[in-house]
Amino acid sequence: MSADLQMVAFGLALLSTLFLLLATCTDCWMVNTDDSLEVSHKCRGLWRECVTNMQDGVRTCDQYDSILADHPVKIVVTRTLMITADLLAGLALTTLLLGLDCIKFLKEEPHVKLKMCYGAGVILGIGSILGLVGSVWYAVDVYMERAMLVSHNIFLGVHYDFGWSCWLGMAGSAGCFVASVLMTCCLY
Repeated sequence: MSADLQMVAFGLALLSTLFLLLATCTDCWMVNTDDSLEVSHKCRGLWRECVTNMQDGVRTCDQYDSILADHPVKIVVTRTLMITADLLAGLALTTLLLGLDCIKFLKEEPHVKLKMCYGAGVILGIGSILGLVGSVWYAVDVYMERAMLVSHNIFLGVHYDFGWSCWLGMAGSAGCFVASVLMTCCLY
């Protein structure tokens, strides 16, 4: 039973870590949501802003000036939290891989392997919380920005909503959290 639970937790942690990495690297954290006749699809990410022409499918992207440039707080905080979550999830995944019962590393020390799985669960839990805070922080900021514009009857021509990268970050963080619970609570 323990080996099956370890494999489920590892598979979930691997998939969720990939989701976190994809969310951090992709460019669609915010998408335009106008109902008017749009000829382009705009996405904003943590690293650049992209526009896709709907008629011919040509996509152009503008990189943000610099990582150290003066960016909005939501981008800086989300970048920091997501990169930290990615690093912690990667560390936890490596530790969990070495702690699995089916791996021959430290085969004579099952107690040490169990502690490695538990430690990986704790690290993955911390990473999942950071990733969830980063994703939700960004989503709440997008919502508040839109609500403020609507409440003041300001229309700038484009309204943004949550993009698939934001949802992917939330799903990856939630999956990492579930894998963390499996490793810390259910293995004993």
